[in-house]
Amino acid sequence: MRSYSMGRAARLLGVSPDTVRRWADAGRLPTSRDEGGRRLVAGEDLAAFAVALASEGHGGPGGSDRDDDGPHTSVRNSFPGIVTAVRLGDVAAQVEIQAGPHRLVSLLTREAVEELGLAVGMEAVARVKSTSVHIDRA
Repeated sequence: MRSYSMGRAARLLGVSPDTVRRWADAGRLPTSRDEGGRRLVAGEDLAAFAVALASEGHGGPGGSDRDDDGPHTSVRNSFPGIVTAVRLGDVAAQVEIQAGPHRLVSLLTREAVEELGLAVGMEAVARVKSTSVHIDRA
């Protein structure tokens, strides 16, 4: 499972790294340490925390018109976040992303989810254009 640095977790939650450190120090966000002593957050823990945080009404802006860390795209309204649920059917799938205080749900093919390798705890970007939500793997 993927783990995130405190800084990356902060960007996904839409808050400052100091805020994430305070949450970790207070025991609200579980962390571990790597061989170098840096704190890491497990992807599944970050996904659960993002959902809980959004239900409390916290979190940063979540979306913006530019995604400086990602690929260039013509699609506006990018919402970088973390995958919180993946439901697979025989042909279709449903993917939920928590992007700061925003919960985005996309319906796409099962094949697309499998090709992207989407799973709970992964970083992803939901891009909204018109009535469609596009998901890019970060």
